[in-house]
Amino acid sequence: MKKLNVYIISDSSGETAFSVARIAVSQFPDVDVNYQRFPFIQTKSILTGILKMALADNAIIFHTLVNDELSSMIRTFTAQNGLYNSDCLQNSLNVISERTGDRPVRVPGLVHDLNEKYFDRIAAMEFAVANDDGKNPGGLTKADIVILGVSRTSKTPLSLYLANKNLNVANVPIAPNTQLPQEIWDVDPNRIFGLTNTPKALKKIRRARMVAYGLSPDTPYSDPVHIKEELKYAKNLYNKIGCVVINVFNKSIEETATIIMESLNLDTNNRH
Repeated sequence: MKKLNVYIISDSSGETAFSVARIAVSQFPDVDVNYQRFPFIQTKSILTGILKMALADNAIIFHTLVNDELSSMIRTFTAQNGLYNSDCLQNSLNVISERTGDRPVRVPGLVHDLNEKYFDRIAAMEFAVANDDGKNPGGLTKADIVILGVSRTSKTPLSLYLANKNLNVANVPIAPNTQLPQEIWDVDPNRIFGLTNTPKALKKIRRARMVAYGLSPDTPYSDPVHIKEELKYAKNLYNKIGCVVINVFNKSIEETATIIMESLNLDTNNRH
């Protein structure tokens, strides 16, 4: 059975795009679909992070964004990266605009009332963006979850996924020659999760990354000896911290997130 990742992106609840996607997918009984929903998306920074996740998952994107600039970001990104997208709203806006001669007001969420969960989710997503890649050490002690990992262990996609569960997540890249923020030692080790992978898998991922940048795949970044040194450093650091270690090899973002949430005794089904 063919597997398909479908991303639902909306500036409101996303029910419309989700319904359209499900109706379309129902016509393909031999396809196994994994849906990921990203509601209340209204900033470029958050959308950029989600698009990077979609690229990693080779996902089809169904979206309803009244902001034409954000919709254009999706169309441009998918065109440049060989992904597919279905705009469930802009064509409808254009048809009504042409027929009436009026312009749409382009205000998100007019159909749905805003509630406390809306603001919680937006705050969590903004927190993840502000505390991505170790750029805000001061946020570590304020995070519900802190993710550590060497390069290309899916720290950012995992952070955004958990943020979509209303969790404040910070992530920090680690390497032998990179200074670890001192604030990490003030964080409860039970809230820290160290990501790792196999040397072979990291080599493959990093080589592909270099090629995507138009660079040679054979660099110290993708050298197996260098990678093993990084992973050894990470293992020793995780042992020193006393945090949970998760090998992300062959694990989806959802699986890794579930391990983290279960470790913290959080409900994996009802945090929306």
